[in-house]
Amino acid sequence: MKKKPFLLRHCYASLLLASLIFATSCTRHVTPAPADPAVAAASDEELATNAAAAAAPYHNTMVLFNGGSEGYHSYRIPSIVRANSGTLIAFAEGRMADNKDYGNINLVFKRSTNNGSTWSALGEVVGVGPGTWGNPTAVVDRNTGRIWLWMSWNSGTTNQGGTDGYDPIDTWGERKVYVSWSDDDGVTWATPVDKTSSLLPPGFAWDAMGPGAGLQTSNAHAGRLIIPANRRNIYSDDHGVTWQYQLVPNGSGEPTIIELMDGTLMRNDRPGTAQFETAKRRWISKGSIENGFSAFAPHDVLLDPKCEGSVLRYTGEPSRIFFLNPASTERRCKMRIRVSYDEGVTWPISRRTHDWLTDEQTCDQGKGGYSSMAKTADYAVGALIEINEDVSNNATSHRSIEFHKFNLPWILNGATEP
Repeated sequence: MKKKPFLLRHCYASLLLASLIFATSCTRHVTPAPADPAVAAASDEELATNAAAAAAPYHNTMVLFNGGSEGYHSYRIPSIVRANSGTLIAFAEGRMADNKDYGNINLVFKRSTNNGSTWSALGEVVGVGPGTWGNPTAVVDRNTGRIWLWMSWNSGTTNQGGTDGYDPIDTWGERKVYVSWSDDDGVTWATPVDKTSSLLPPGFAWDAMGPGAGLQTSNAHAGRLIIPANRRNIYSDDHGVTWQYQLVPNGSGEPTIIELMDGTLMRNDRPGTAQFETAKRRWISKGSIENGFSAFAPHDVLLDPKCEGSVLRYTGEPSRIFFLNPASTERRCKMRIRVSYDEGVTWPISRRTHDWLTDEQTCDQGKGGYSSMAKTADYAVGALIEINEDVSNNATSHRSIEFHKFNLPWILNGATEP
């Protein structure tokens, strides 16, 4: 694409910067989403995003899924995506009776058409029967606009370990793979389709999608849809007409996936039990769908307390990747957003997401857990973060999910980018 003349690009960035500063100076007021960010030229997207890097720092937060309200005891396991229109769609498990990982659990959602300033009432993707619908993992096809939502299901009488009087999930097919989709920005959702027969490998008993977010590639095999899942990647090269899976090395769990600028794929996973005993870190593997993935190895900096995390490509030029998780080896608190400028090798800049509290206060107040991130249409980050409302009564406490919105200058907090 022919580049705009320097003066035109300078004026464009200056005007955008002025509008962003004005928008962020107002409490919880954000710039309306463009009509269709997906059709904007990539160069303009990078220019606008980098102009936003010079805006005034801001960070807003609210409780989005409030445990004990809207018909559910607790909300856990977040996923968030941005539709082509700019609409944000946040998903969660709605746990009917308690905060446990099993029992009567539905997949619910809320939508925002103004970059996270306000949100819709609670909607339901699926809640058929008393079973467990969980592990929401969403991805947007930028070519078609369809929003895919992958999920796991099991009977309401079973759970992973056979605890609390439930039957154990110990047979292939007891834990199923489902997918739903929306073609109207998440207003309505298709009845979930059972994909177990083709996408659950032989011999698998326990299984899980993500949770969190999938990926659409931009470099190698542009347009490919990838869903990270337990011990495999599920993918489509025809915009969801057909789906296949690729096995990856065993040992880790609750994966994230991101595409590096050279087309390499990188998994950044929660450690499995044996891995955690070796190194209480995030475990990394790189590779491709065609040629497989390397053995997982621990990252020296990324601490992990055996908890899901989230990753987001913010810009390609310059390269910025964000990673969010509990920066701890012991407890699901001390949430920290990190920035990498060398494709995930090092993470030189970071900031605590609840920095008005001390690290210990975030633990005492239950601030932290699973997370999910999306880049908003006004070039900020929308992040969902779990909270425990009463850490002194873990067995019965309501679990909720906060929505945080912050921009790059807030993350940098005065630091100079390399």
